[in-house]
Amino acid sequence: MRDPGGCGIPPLTPTPVVPAALLGSALLRRPAALGAAAARCAPARESHGPPRQEHGSSRAASLHWTGERAVSVLLLGLLPAAYLCPGPAVDYSLAAALTLHGHWGLGQVITDYVHGDVPNKAANMGLYVLSALTFAGLCHFNYHDVGICKAVAMLWSL
Repeated sequence: MRDPGGCGIPPLTPTPVVPAALLGSALLRRPAALGAAAARCAPARESHGPPRQEHGSSRAASLHWTGERAVSVLLLGLLPAAYLCPGPAVDYSLAAALTLHGHWGLGQVITDYVHGDVPNKAANMGLYVLSALTFAGLCHFNYHDVGICKAVAMLWSL
């Protein structure tokens, strides 16, 4: 345990340590002596943000990350819209957003768990085929049947 007072007596309760990632620079003015401790906590913060612009990264990766967040927020807005004002525009928007969201999510699974050049290419090709079939199927369902919004409402009424 730390001795904050420097008198040789340990505190009764452990002193909480708050990572620098949780504390914004505007909220906390640290003395210079704590700067090194804050620097040790910085890598945890970098893993949850958009990709940094370094060697080998591109603006496209940053835009892709931003697009993923935008589609996620769009889906949050489409869910109440589907309930409040169902219709073809919301049905086709849901078809596109759900397909894109699933495609990007499964793409990350492939990136994380499929290794090797040939298996990676085969998995990505399968993902593109699956995404295209999913979007085509949802559009077909919207055009020739009741649509996504009405189908979900019918499921809820059971």
